[in-house]
Order: sequence, then structure tokens, then C-alpha cells
Amino acid sequence: MAHRTLRSGYDRLVDRLNRFPQGAPPSALLYRILQVLVSDREAGLVAQLPIKPFTADTASRAWRLPLDETRRILDELASRAVLVDIEQDGDMQYVLPPPMAGFFEFSMMRVRADVDQRLLAELFYEYINVEEEFITSLFTRGETHLGRAFVNERALTDGDRGLHVLDYERASEVINTASHIGVGLCYCRHKMAHLDRACSAPMDICMTFNTSAASLVRHGVARQADAAEALDLLAQARDRQLVQFGENVQRRVNFICHCCGCCCEAMIAARRFGHLHPVHTTNFLPEIDDDACNGCGKCVQVCPVEAMSLVSANDPRRPTRRAARLDTSTCLGCGVCVTSCPRAGALRLAPRPERVITPVDGTHRVVMMAIERGTLQELIFDNQVLRSHRAMAAVLGVVLRLPPLKQALASRQLKSRYLAALLARREKAAAPAHQ
Repeated sequence: MAHRTLRSGYDRLVDRLNRFPQGAPPSALLYRILQVLVSDREAGLVAQLPIKPFTADTASRAWRLPLDETRRILDELASRAVLVDIEQDGDMQYVLPPPMAGFFEFSMMRVRADVDQRLLAELFYEYINVEEEFITSLFTRGETHLGRAFVNERALTDGDRGLHVLDYERASEVINTASHIGVGLCYCRHKMAHLDRACSAPMDICMTFNTSAASLVRHGVARQADAAEALDLLAQARDRQLVQFGENVQRRVNFICHCCGCCCEAMIAARRFGHLHPVHTTNFLPEIDDDACNGCGKCVQVCPVEAMSLVSANDPRRPTRRAARLDTSTCLGCGVCVTSCPRAGALRLAPRPERVITPVDGTHRVVMMAIERGTLQELIFDNQVLRSHRAMAAVLGVVLRLPPLKQALASRQLKSRYLAALLARREKAAAPAHQ
């Protein structure tokens, strides 16, 4: 008689992760990573958890375990940063983060003895940098992505050129307005250090903010920092021509990394898939003054995504003279090249022809990503994720503020008469009254 093979906890967790708009393509390497981070029983329990923040009571009912045992398991998972715990109004809520930026990074943001970090580094490198399906899925699916570049504020000195810099475009503003700040090891360079490939850029410099920072500091994944120290680290990062890469939201940014072009996965993806815009750019572009540029090449050397190059200046009096050229389709607009240019006026930032739109908050971004990736129905109608009418209303509220094309995409995916009626009602209300 044929027997039925039972699905492991790891199988169920992989399925659960891929209900996120940003998932983790199944792979033997992914299973090995999960086996290092959690037990099979823990994986099976985590697979039953909602994506949205939940309480211990919710987990207890889902797991059918006593509340005390549930709390112990949740706290253990939070101590290893598999879950993030959030204190809100005196109660503890928990959330299952995606792999990136999430529990992949958190596992390497400190030196640990409870897991084999060298093995993890090797597995991460193979899964992300060699196997490629994960990095391709993470950075090239859809138009809305996890992270964005922040403009180097030292390059914003040319006030008469119509530059309009919003607060959320400044890393310093994120630091100054954060409720909590945590500093940990750079996941990318720590990973590469275990492979003997890390560069000399600072490692103890990865910043988390707000509720994420509070949880990571509480469990020793990051150390607590104040705004003064974080601003000093920001200055050090800019001195080293590192790019600020952070969460792609306007409000309550949860992380900012200081990225080099050699180790950091976001910059590597931006080089490899630049035409697909895997990293949201700033609202600025470098502008080259051909007369002032002497072709020294320093802008080419510091550009992390190889958007700058040297070409012939076509100067008949000096046939060997070279000048900088910019590939606007791959440029992040970070301004690192501007601050590195030794020639006054040769490089300066100018506004992009069309403003880059940044999602307002995490809910807005996740909904946009879900629509573009065809998973919005999973986000809304998964009973484990959004059980309350309040949560559904919040998500639908974001949908109703989207442009018409994305509303149509959302409506088709949901196949919901209720959403279609809401969209139709809004369209009718917006139409001009007939005389």
C-alpha cells in the first residue's frame, strides 16, 4: 500500500513565506538556511502565524497551545530575531518579517555562538548571489520595491538650481525623528567577511529605527544609539562614499544601510538589473559641466552602480582628453559622485524630469507590491493574516487611493464584488455632475 509523505514544518513555512509580496523561492539552499535558523517544529508553528502584527492570544488559538507555552515560544523566536516583538499600549504584539529586509539580515547583525554563522554566510551567498532566483525575484518583480536610495545631503549645496528636497528624502531626518535607534553589524559585509571577501568599509554601522529597533535592541541583535551617534555614523559613511539605502516609505522608516558597491546586495542588484530599477532612486540626477570636467575619473571610481563612465571629450585641440558621462537609466541619484568631484562646478545635482513616488508607509508599499506581483488576494483574504474588518478596511483604504490602473489590477486579482462596488462608487462620486 502506498503511504503518504507528511509535509514538514519547513515545507509549510516556505509556503507561508511565499504569501508575502516579497517571498523566497523554494530551493534546497533555502531549506538548509531555515534548518540553521529554526527547528522543524518551530517552522511549522511560524507557518501558522499572520503576516500582520498579532498577539500571543492569537498565536495560542492558532497553535492550540496554552498561553504560557505560546508566550515562551514567541519570546524565544523574538530573541533570535525570527520574529519581531512590538510593545504597544502596554501589550506585546509580534510580527513575522519577510526574509529581506528581515530575519536573513537579523541573523548576521551580531556575532552569535548559537548558530554557525560561517555556514549561514556560505548558504546566503549561494542562495542569493549564485543561485540568483531569490535576488531576481526580490529586485526585479513589479515596479515597487523594498528599498530606496537617500540623497547625500553634502551634495545639496546648489540652492539656486530649483532643488526641492523633502524631509523624507534625508537620512538625517529619519535619524532625528526616530523613536528608537539601533546599530548592528552590516549583514552584507559580515557575510562577505566569513567568505574572506569583505572590503574595508565600516561594519558596525547598520541602522534600524522605531519599533524594529526597539525589538532588536531588546534582544541584543543591535545596540542602542542616540541621534548624535547615528548622525556621526552617517557622516563616517559619507566620508567613505557609502550609499544610504533604506526602507522605501516616507513615514516610520525601519532601516537604513550604508552600502558599498562590492559587498552590498542592493548595489550588486542595481548594477546587474539597472534597467529594471531594482532600487528606487532619489529625485535627483548628477549634471555634468563638460567645460569644467577634466576627466579625472574619480566619479567613475566611487559610483556603486557603474552609472558613470569616461568617454572622449571630442576636443579637437586635445584629442586624448576625456570627460565623464552618465547613464541616467541606472543612476541612483545618490550624489556620491558629486561629493567626490575635485573640480568646483563640474558635477552638481539637478531635479529628475519626473518625480519619483515613494509609498507613504509600510501598508501602502506592501499593497502596491502585492498588486504588482499578483498576491493581493492572499494578503487580504488569508484568514491567518487579516481577520478583522478593521484590517481589511485599512488595506482597502490604501487600494482606493491608488491610481486607476492599479485599482483595476487590484479589482481583477481580488475578484471581489465588494471591492468592485467600492471602486465604482468612488468613480461615480468623482465624475462631474451632468447639468
